[in-house]
Amino acid sequence: MLKREWLIALAFLAPALILLFGFTHYPAIQTVIDSFWSTARGRRPSVFVGTDNYTRMMADPVFIRAMINNAIYGAITIPASIALALAMALFVQGRILGRGFLRMAFFTPTVLPLIAVANIWLFFYLPGFGLFEQIRGALGLAPRNWIGSPATALYGVTVVTVWAQAGFFMIFYLAALQTIPASLREAAAIEGCSRVTFFRRVTWPLIMPTTLFISVNATINAFRTVDHIFVMTQGGPNNASMLLLYYIYEQGFRYWDTSYASALTVVMVAILALVGIGQFFVLDRKVHYR
Repeated sequence: MLKREWLIALAFLAPALILLFGFTHYPAIQTVIDSFWSTARGRRPSVFVGTDNYTRMMADPVFIRAMINNAIYGAITIPASIALALAMALFVQGRILGRGFLRMAFFTPTVLPLIAVANIWLFFYLPGFGLFEQIRGALGLAPRNWIGSPATALYGVTVVTVWAQAGFFMIFYLAALQTIPASLREAAAIEGCSRVTFFRRVTWPLIMPTTLFISVNATINAFRTVDHIFVMTQGGPNNASMLLLYYIYEQGFRYWDTSYASALTVVMVAILALVGIGQFFVLDRKVHYR
């Protein structure tokens, strides 16, 4: 009887397992294998090159620049998105006029395709005619090319990412805030506890599991951004806004160096795995007080 139940369970799971292996695990394994081979071109077959692709990576100035850019990009987008999402959730949690409209407005950037978001912000950044330039002109400031300047291009696309994903994270914070018992707020009010103290001593510790979940997603998003980079800057000017995933796209699809792109992908996945391990096995103990 137990064997029959196992067979039935496997029969139900088989379609999902086949799809998971075919579209997730097999490509991942094949990517690791391809990173140790050269790229086949024309009649020249692929040959085993060992760690040559990884050695080339360490001497690649564009890769190093992309890693530095990604570190800056993640260091800004992760805490900024979390802080903005929490601020919006706290704001729309209370009984305020137009609460439903505000929640919808804050969440709207999330449902927009990133290509559409990038085009909207292209208009904002347009030199001489964009929204920001109109404001600067009204204040008597000189025009500035925000995404055409190496000094500001990376920060320009960073702002777009924070704007686009903060509303998504707000939903999780809003759900977490609604699980906090009202009795805790009533007890704090009786004791004369201020809102700041209640947030620091009660709200923030109770929503830490949600913060951990959001931080993991924000970290993944920091390494998988390619849509609005493709539309807005294409990694320029002079690689000032080049991020790792966009560099992988360039190597794999623009220059058709799939083996080098595979090696870059392995490095990116390894970085994400290390960060994920750190978040789950270090921060998780503090989040759940173990």
